[in-house]
Amino acid sequence: MSKLRILYVASEINPFLQTSEVANFVRALPQAMQEKGMEIRILVPRFGLINERKNRLHEVVRLSGINIAVGEEEKPLIIKVASIPNAKLQVYFIDNEDYFQRKSVFFDKQEKFYEDNDERAIFFCKGVIETVKKLGWAPDVVHCNDWMTSLIPMYLKTTYKNEPLFKDTKSVFAIYNTGFNHKFGDDLLEKVKMVDIDDSILAPLKSKDYEGFLKIGMEYADVIIKSEEISENLSQLIEECSKDKKCEINSEEEEELFESYYNIYTDLAG
Repeated sequence: MSKLRILYVASEINPFLQTSEVANFVRALPQAMQEKGMEIRILVPRFGLINERKNRLHEVVRLSGINIAVGEEEKPLIIKVASIPNAKLQVYFIDNEDYFQRKSVFFDKQEKFYEDNDERAIFFCKGVIETVKKLGWAPDVVHCNDWMTSLIPMYLKTTYKNEPLFKDTKSVFAIYNTGFNHKFGDDLLEKVKMVDIDDSILAPLKSKDYEGFLKIGMEYADVIIKSEEISENLSQLIEECSKDKKCEINSEEEEELFESYYNIYTDLAG
């Protein structure tokens, strides 16, 4: 059997940025899987809090230059890369001046949720898929972490389902305790749409809020995983939406945790 190819997608990763438990998890798990013989790629947004000089980010010109559509607008995609210190892992950063050149992540200095966080998520999810296409690298499993990545399983099963690179790709969607109360505008569904995507496909997203993003991730992912620290309300939502796809990882022992994920990936790639 050839090396399993795992793509990790998240909003943050240590040591470049940490605002939640996601950053530590996405730092530890890919390295553990690489040590088990898997081939790894990691993609995150290049939020403005990430110091490019300190972290030695540099642009990958051959991957940059695509325009990504968000509704009626198109925005240029810039790809940067850096290595994780003391690990044989590279991280690819999705960048765009309009969306990510801010010195905060999802909230401004007054703790107000950015109105365009929906567009930033759409741009990021589409940018991830287009970057992987440009790499010419076919992932066996795409492991999506948190709400900002939740559109990827849906795009893989709709617009990109006939793309040869993704014909055998499975997806994992991991949910964390990182909710927000904001409700997005009525044009959210129109901005998310692509070829072969209509309102029926986007039905889980109709609430236009945090739960809507989680619902669409759960609807189209092949495996759903919830964090141990999940709230009771989120646990109930997962129970209602996940049907027979839920897979809980409860072990606090790192070795057991990594073994569980190894088994999930190998089962999915089947």
